[in-house]
Amino acid sequence: MELRSGRTLRLGPPLGARRSCRQRTCPCYDTDGVDHISGLPDDLLFQVLVRLRCARAAAHTSLLSRRWRGLWRHLPELSFRGITPGALDTALAQIARTDLCLLDIDVPESHRYSAAGVASLLRTAARLAPVVLSAVVRGDIDDHDIPVEVPIFDRATTMKLDVQNLYQIPPAQGGEFTVLEKLSISLCRVNCGFLVAQCPCLRVLELSCCWGLGIVMVHSTTIEELDVDGSGWISGIDIVAPMLKKFTMSITMDMDFNISFFAPMVKDLSWWCSCDFRNVGLSEFWRLSQLNLWRKESIWGLHLTIEMPVIAMLELFVSWCPKFRSEWSGLTRLEPGQTEPNFETDVDRDLKQQIAQLPNFSDLRLYIVTWGHVFGAMMLNLLGICTGIQSLKLGLERFKRKACPPNCHCDQLQDWRNENISLMALEKVAMENLEGSRHEVDFVKIVFRCAPLMKRMTMKLAPEVLPSSRGCKEICDIFKANPSVKCYLYSSCGERVVYA
Repeated sequence: MELRSGRTLRLGPPLGARRSCRQRTCPCYDTDGVDHISGLPDDLLFQVLVRLRCARAAAHTSLLSRRWRGLWRHLPELSFRGITPGALDTALAQIARTDLCLLDIDVPESHRYSAAGVASLLRTAARLAPVVLSAVVRGDIDDHDIPVEVPIFDRATTMKLDVQNLYQIPPAQGGEFTVLEKLSISLCRVNCGFLVAQCPCLRVLELSCCWGLGIVMVHSTTIEELDVDGSGWISGIDIVAPMLKKFTMSITMDMDFNISFFAPMVKDLSWWCSCDFRNVGLSEFWRLSQLNLWRKESIWGLHLTIEMPVIAMLELFVSWCPKFRSEWSGLTRLEPGQTEPNFETDVDRDLKQQIAQLPNFSDLRLYIVTWGHVFGAMMLNLLGICTGIQSLKLGLERFKRKACPPNCHCDQLQDWRNENISLMALEKVAMENLEGSRHEVDFVKIVFRCAPLMKRMTMKLAPEVLPSSRGCKEICDIFKANPSVKCYLYSSCGERVVYA
């Protein structure tokens, strides 16, 4: 056949001839027409199947020849991902060996298991006795209160149970996970105390987005790492773990939250707790919103976010809107014989006791949403508990530049400006978003008076505040009166203000 370019295209032999020629000359086939790969020993064929990394792909090799059929059922590691529940049940029933090294199950999110289906699936998985088990299954939300028993896995050293929407309970017949070292549980309801008690060798416990935990109780002489992440409302922590070295927690505190913690060897710790406004108070006016306790190397730190309760926000809103003032005053008018609430409440005293029980933290960071209110009395109340701190960082947020109404609760204790507390360990202080208001200047004076060994003070002004403002000049005068302290004042854009 001649092409337009003048070159001649030579056609090869017919298709059937090419196939027979390839079969005779390909090194994968011998003279009898049998492929060399299928003729390999079982151990080598298993190595080929293992490298496919997927049980479905390994099963598909049965289409190559009879020699491959059923070999996947004898693999030491099996992974089932993206297959329907029916196909998964059928495949698991065909597995021949009961000493798997790995069993990995991940059912697509679009398919839901009933509580009975999950219980059956776990029993089947326990029969296969894997060393490492990972099960990701979505349960039917209508079955969220039906207990699903977790059977004993005699050989499992690592288990991941991501059983969404369901209620996991330990085996009714008792027994122990005798060699289990790492346990991860996600997206389900579980009583971790019961499970931990059945794991005598447990070293790592991870609870992620679990619900119904109540009190996180971990009593273990072997556990070294504990991670409780995003697990909803928690009513308490009861930890007795003499070998615990790392503890990470991100939770929401319940109203009656309490802590019992014994872990003398912990070195890496991070607690992030979101608090209900009614849960803990710093006074009748201020409420704790978030708490973060952390440790890096040998340094302990506490980070608090403090805000106003909803009732105080409403009062402030009414003070800004005169047409609502009369209606609000009628709603909040005291009844005969009723007295104003005390500034320091029982809840406030309870918070003091809880903070006093925390480790001796040296770094205190505060983020206060003031809405224009005076924070000096509350700050002195808090610093009176944290007298051992070496570093203090204070960030202020107002949202609206409004002053609090006259005779507001936040500034009724006028004595706070004359109070003295002992801050003998305080060396570094940083404040951000200052307006230079009268009460802020008074608070700065108190810090200098109560921290005689302070070495460094850094301040950053709010965006709307000019260095030439009266409050800024008063702060500069305080700096000049304390030459032994290295003082730095910056504008909101980061430029240093020269006050000498």
